[in-house]
Amino acid sequence: MSEMDSDSWLVGFDATGNVLAGEDPAAGDPSTEGGAGADSGERGSAMRVVFMGTPEFALGSLRALDRAEKVDVAAVVTRPDAVSGRGRTPQPSPVKRYALQAGIPVIETKTLRTPEVQDEIRALAPDVIAVTAYGAIIPDEVLRMPTMGCVNVHASLLPRWRGAAPIQRAILAGDPLVGFSIMKVGHELDAGPWCEQSGFAPGEHTFDEVSARLSAMGGDTLADVLVRWWEGDAPSWNVQDPDRATYAEKVSKAEMRLSPADGVVANARRVFASSDAAPARWVVAGRGVRVTRAHVPQGGEGAPELGAGEAAAVDGRLFLGCSEPADGSPADAPASLEVLEVRPDGGREMGAAAFVAGIHDRSDMTWEALA
Repeated sequence: MSEMDSDSWLVGFDATGNVLAGEDPAAGDPSTEGGAGADSGERGSAMRVVFMGTPEFALGSLRALDRAEKVDVAAVVTRPDAVSGRGRTPQPSPVKRYALQAGIPVIETKTLRTPEVQDEIRALAPDVIAVTAYGAIIPDEVLRMPTMGCVNVHASLLPRWRGAAPIQRAILAGDPLVGFSIMKVGHELDAGPWCEQSGFAPGEHTFDEVSARLSAMGGDTLADVLVRWWEGDAPSWNVQDPDRATYAEKVSKAEMRLSPADGVVANARRVFASSDAAPARWVVAGRGVRVTRAHVPQGGEGAPELGAGEAAAVDGRLFLGCSEPADGSPADAPASLEVLEVRPDGGREMGAAAFVAGIHDRSDMTWEALA
């Protein structure tokens, strides 16, 4: 399923519930400050925005703000170039690359706590600081600089999945929806009030596909919220219920290893949530392999019935036997996971048929968890 039909998997949310009405949920918290006086008086022709972001996910927000009318991206703040690749050469962040191409001034810094960096941002006189996956703590001194506050695109339906890996955690947990929230930044991690949310059912789409979709959706919504706010239509901010909050810890490589001791669904979710930093890997015919795309077969799809740890190649298709079938599956549904695309260790990505063709002895194939 490499193509995405946005109409078939998009679900919207109304952000008018639980509207703040003279409430002060966290006195002194920057997420509840700023913007009160910014909704009155004369304004310039464009909102001055300082954007903070670093990875690919942040590009959806930066692009949307850069092309939005009545928004002036005064500067981009991003993390310094990171060493990567076989040559171990410094590589600029995706946000830095875009900003340089678009002629937007760039501030590179590991921390926002130094007086020099804070003076640079203060001199820009931002109306709003917009944040998407910047990658460092934003101190209160910076949060209080913009007259209208600091607004963030967070990749979850808050208060669920605050923290570093919300998309992957939602996929691994089998959440029916993934999504994003437009929220104010405050003291506590991802705990500020939100004004807009939207989400969709991830199905069997990969982490990269889901992330790209949320990046674009979140960026467009962020730009729309800020433009409307600038024009006098202030957002209605909804306080998060802390009792419903969950934390999205960073995903480790170990927990993404496929295992025949686990069921079809658990292994499939690892594949769907797989990333370059934490790939879904297994061993078949003595070879370490990353699975990049998979499918949970239902009854009648031609999947063989396999025992846990068995593997089978059927007409160019590759199946792995797991400990149990998917919950609620038809009675004839096998406990088999279909592997669609793989990347052998040290090799290129390929379809299952090409990979199977390279296995000379396909009789009595087995698979196992990576040691």
